[in-house]
Amino acid sequence: MRVPLCILCCWIGITAHAQTILDWSDLSMGISWELPSPENIFPGFQEANFSPEMKALEGKKVVITGYLLILDSKQSVFLLSKNPMASCFFCGNGGPETVVDLIFDQKPSFVMDELLSVEGTLYLNENNPNACYYRIEHADAISFE
Repeated sequence: MRVPLCILCCWIGITAHAQTILDWSDLSMGISWELPSPENIFPGFQEANFSPEMKALEGKKVVITGYLLILDSKQSVFLLSKNPMASCFFCGNGGPETVVDLIFDQKPSFVMDELLSVEGTLYLNENNPNACYYRIEHADAISFE
């Protein structure tokens, strides 16, 4: 059976740019924490252990949907949250696995609590207390509002 060339080219194009669609449960189940050792210079910071499935996604394109959080008045620090700001991780609803650092190549024009689907390259943070455990770089987003 011969496959028409245009169908073959479309299939190759789609698979070449394939990304993994993540759900917030993937992030929750993909991480566990070690209790801080007495030698830890950052008391209270727990080093992350990522599942083999999550480690396999590091450096790969992913897509996840959540609420945009803007953390500074200059609008230069962005997070994606499982929940809107009023019920996000910082307000006691969920753990640190419910937020993702977003690094956009160009400053986005979205507003706080806007529901977004974000695509970008996933990176994992095992030991930097100044960042989220999950980060998406080269983020590109579309709004559902």
